[in-house]
Amino acid sequence: MFTGIIEETGILRDIKKKEDYLRLKIQAERVLEETKIGDSIALNGVCLTVTNLEENAFFADVMPATFNRTNLSRLNRGEKLNLERALSLKSRLGGHIVQGHVDEVGIVKKVERKGNAWEIHIGCSWEFLTNTVERGSVAVDGISLTVAELGENYFMVGIIPHTLASTTLNGVRSGQRVNLEGDILARYVQRFLERTENKDLQLEDLIEQDF
Repeated sequence: MFTGIIEETGILRDIKKKEDYLRLKIQAERVLEETKIGDSIALNGVCLTVTNLEENAFFADVMPATFNRTNLSRLNRGEKLNLERALSLKSRLGGHIVQGHVDEVGIVKKVERKGNAWEIHIGCSWEFLTNTVERGSVAVDGISLTVAELGENYFMVGIIPHTLASTTLNGVRSGQRVNLEGDILARYVQRFLERTENKDLQLEDLIEQDF
């Protein structure tokens, strides 16, 4: 489990195909502190397991299904990557609950400067939008962001200078593919509503179901 608060941007130093999976080598510093083989690190919002460690790098294997479902399939050596270690019990939950399980790959439709921030419009499916609400949370390449606007086939997020400078969104451009993960709480609520026959739900009903 993660928070979507990026700890650092690493660099993809190597990508190799090993039989039916991929092996990535990522240069990093901060996320390697106290990290052990078997720990989880989110890479552009994709939860991966550390399989080996070097002084300034870690290795992770990527299954074919993960490779095809995310924007990892378009990575090139030398690219910057958003990195975050798994949430610890002593950490502050500065963002929102992020699982590192990508729902789909969205496409940046427009990038505009507004005052001291940037507005990024991201195209996505109707299914993804059903679990998205204005002023709610969404993870874009693993970054916890607030939804500022919803359209028929897109949502918009505002990026402050700090987030822009400390993540891979610095230099984001139209046509770029980004990993998207919706709010897990919204998915649970939707699933509950789909399964119940009672169309007149009350707050007490949701409380009884531990929402």
